[in-house]
Amino acid sequence: MAKITSLYRCRSCGASSPKWMGRCVSCSEWNTLEEEIVSRRVNAARTDGPSALSVLSIQQDEHARVKTGIGEFDRVLGGGAVVGGVTLVGGDPGIGKSTLLLQALAGVAAQGVRALYVTGEESAAQIAARARRLGLASDALLVLAENDLAAIEGVIAHEKPRALVLDSVQTVRSPGLESAAGTVSQLREVAARMVERAKRDAISSFVIGHVTKDGSLAGPKVLEHLVDTVLAFEGERGHSFRTLRTLKNRFGSSTEVSVFEMTGEGMREVPNPSALFLAERPQHASGSVVAATAEGSRAMLVEVQALLSPFAQGAGRRTANGMDGGRLAMLLAVLERRAGYQLGTTDVFVNVAGGTRVDEPAIDLAVLLAMASSVRDRPLPDDVVVFGEVGLAGEVRGVSRAVQRFSEASAMGFRRVLCPPSSKVENKSTIEAISVQTINDALDWLDR
Repeated sequence: MAKITSLYRCRSCGASSPKWMGRCVSCSEWNTLEEEIVSRRVNAARTDGPSALSVLSIQQDEHARVKTGIGEFDRVLGGGAVVGGVTLVGGDPGIGKSTLLLQALAGVAAQGVRALYVTGEESAAQIAARARRLGLASDALLVLAENDLAAIEGVIAHEKPRALVLDSVQTVRSPGLESAAGTVSQLREVAARMVERAKRDAISSFVIGHVTKDGSLAGPKVLEHLVDTVLAFEGERGHSFRTLRTLKNRFGSSTEVSVFEMTGEGMREVPNPSALFLAERPQHASGSVVAATAEGSRAMLVEVQALLSPFAQGAGRRTANGMDGGRLAMLLAVLERRAGYQLGTTDVFVNVAGGTRVDEPAIDLAVLLAMASSVRDRPLPDDVVVFGEVGLAGEVRGVSRAVQRFSEASAMGFRRVLCPPSSKVENKSTIEAISVQTINDALDWLDR
């Protein structure tokens, strides 16, 4: 007989506890432990199971893909939606997740592929009205408003779609579990059943997930482990531009990023983000530096802005938009210790213009020069692009994909690149590479 026991699991981080506590010992969140019924059964080891195979004897599996018709979306997925693959898409409320996936599903349906949009948050009439407004109506695009997992699986078995969107996984409930929708046990059960269905029936599936207040995907970490691809849809509410970033991809690069613009006709892909982010860049302004970033197969130019202002009393504030605040604190410490700047009573504001976010360390040198430019009130020349990682000793370290960064800078009309010595490329005919070994070399070049 199976032994029935209770386990309390945190809905924020997924940690388990044998008894209820007001505060999770793992993530320190309050009132997040929920009861979960666990059935424990001891099984004997099987001797008639499958046998292991040599890696040389296993044939390579070429994954078939379905194009969505949105070039930037297909590129982030690695060339299209994989047949039988499951993609988890997360993002803040109102960021445009449902709109983007409805457009992608309509692009699949336009090719004659049967597609099903399952919504547990909106009515079928709301989804149909949005599809008509965006010009996406099609006989091959089906809509189902349901949050019962058994009923959803019955419709899938009857309609046999080749592409599927589940909006969202937190609103669907398995009738076999007594807990409410959105709990840890429900999320794990719903996600596992959807992955099993997608693999068995060869359905290209997209699952929309909610995020927590700090921007991470809500629910247990096993939710991200179960799916094949995890995408993060990011953007600021005050900007119309959205960034789709790959966090995990079993069938392609896990560092791809695409840019979209929210319009009245839906999400519009932006094929040239560099021109977009630099369109309103001020000329001859101190504290403004153009940085070359690269994620995945794409290089982009972004504007880094810094404003440093003396504070009357007390410690100065440090505010970072579009970059890691811890990284900014480190660069300020390097600037003070290695270059002699006194910034303890200075307010520091750093912003990556356009509402995008840059996580790679190649932006370090651009941020440091932007802060020095603001303090000295000396603008950099308008034809200069900067990239490079800054170490704690004040050295400028090389970064990957230097060729793509140089090519993007040349295509956008820039004539000089300030970079680490190890990142120089043989491309002297169109653009000049200026190598700097330390931050003091870069600051000396700023004084010229």
